[in-house]
Amino acid sequence: MADENTSLIPTIEVPDFVEETEEYDTEYRPSLRWDLEKGDFVRDGTNRVPRSDGYDAYRVWCVKAVQTERYTCLAYSDDIGSEMEDASKEEDQGAVELAIARTIEETLMVNPRTLTVEGFEFTWEPGAVHVSFAVTAIDEEPFTVDATVEVE
Repeated sequence: MADENTSLIPTIEVPDFVEETEEYDTEYRPSLRWDLEKGDFVRDGTNRVPRSDGYDAYRVWCVKAVQTERYTCLAYSDDIGSEMEDASKEEDQGAVELAIARTIEETLMVNPRTLTVEGFEFTWEPGAVHVSFAVTAIDEEPFTVDATVEVE
């Protein structure tokens, strides 16, 4: 006969439900150092990847988020990336500029560290438009980001 204290059906303790809060993490977290020019990680003399401070990592994130077309990278959620392809298909130059500014602002404002995205300046050349703008982050000075968008 089975012992009264044992059972064939295991029992487990159900953990308490933890409700999500509306507060976002605004702390700048360090990351591996990324070289935007090369499009690869920075390596030191021993082939190790050094770490960058959190604010520098945020600045790299801003550039990469603007350069990444939304819905094309499975590693990112649908919130990450811009919609430059749609913006570049607008009918006239003014509409393209407005659409680019809108998608860049929407792209960067998903990050709770971003306060403002403003001061857009556009330079046109055949087949492309260069855009420069200022990003202001929490507790930091504004910095400039430059991007190039191909247009039809």
